[in-house]
Amino acid sequence: MTTHDPIPSRLAALKTTPTLDLKAQWRDLFETEPPPFNRRYLESRLAYRIQELAYGGLKSQTVKRLEALGEQLDGGNITTRRIRADLKPIAGTRLIRDWQGVEHIVTVTQDGFDFQGRPYQSLSAIARAITGTRWNGWVFFGLKNHRRTA
Repeated sequence: MTTHDPIPSRLAALKTTPTLDLKAQWRDLFETEPPPFNRRYLESRLAYRIQELAYGGLKSQTVKRLEALGEQLDGGNITTRRIRADLKPIAGTRLIRDWQGVEHIVTVTQDGFDFQGRPYQSLSAIARAITGTRWNGWVFFGLKNHRRTA
């Protein structure tokens, strides 16, 4: 890194960049639509991507090691592995839904979700506990549009 390296200034600028502009940068750098997560998530992922493109990504040995560690963590559970971690809200995120005048709060955990002190594996199970009917949990909590536009 030299004194004329533009990367540190690009990274610093992320803090004051409007969210709409962060989303536009996401589209440019990742060539996908930005996920519906909080601003801090967008900033951190954009900062990593900017550095990755400028200085290079992880070595293949490091990627293999991370994959092996991931295998140890999920115990080889294919279902768990197929869930994209970047689509699930960050652990600690609170999802708030007003249903028939009652506010319901769900906390995202490492293993799933917590609702009223009980662990749940899916948002759909929580939506059913709240409403008494079947719901797509991601739609119920506003994390996914009911009708997807392709």
